[in-house]
Amino acid sequence: MIRVLLADDQNLVRAGLRMLCAAAPDLEVVGEADNGAEAVRLADQVLPDVILMDLRMPGVDGITATARILAARPTVRVVVLTTFDDDDHLYPALAAGACGFLVKDAAPEDLLDGVRRAAAGDSPFSPAVLRRLVASAVHSRSAPAYPARPNFGLTPRETEVLALVGEGLSNGEIAERLHLGVTTVKTHIASLMTKTGTPNRVRLAVLAVQSGVTA
Repeated sequence: MIRVLLADDQNLVRAGLRMLCAAAPDLEVVGEADNGAEAVRLADQVLPDVILMDLRMPGVDGITATARILAARPTVRVVVLTTFDDDDHLYPALAAGACGFLVKDAAPEDLLDGVRRAAAGDSPFSPAVLRRLVASAVHSRSAPAYPARPNFGLTPRETEVLALVGEGLSNGEIAERLHLGVTTVKTHIASLMTKTGTPNRVRLAVLAVQSGVTA
């Protein structure tokens, strides 16, 4: 069973997430928090595998809560639930250690898939959120600028995987597109991050876009 902690200050949102997770045979909601301080306390108490974290909560916000939780329990997977009003908070949440970002109005099956992917070590990103993160980074003065088609010693297959990461595809979607196993895709992405010195999937996607690997 995947142990899930819900952190959102809206009762209706938490109720919907609770019902959704309860209907899945492999998910168990082990706690609910309506603010960041409570999320930090419960994370230490109920030991979740995945936390679905809202960014805007009273008192301690979701970004601060994520940083505190991961400082104490780095193996917990924090997936941010976001809206289009949260754009200014996306990169700080990424820097705090969030492993994925899903939109609040995602289809139920996509949200459940995101929880499972996070628990399995993947980084679930709604395509729209990844595009917003990449666009923000590409236009940021602090973002690294990559030359056109940089020479990182990538294999042709790694270049193909990099291009699809830049399009916002998940590991499963990349595997399907290239007729590979998901484990093989994970291996390629790990190699890409090592060769390019990128710390996360967003930076990898930024590299793909800025360098022209992704059309």
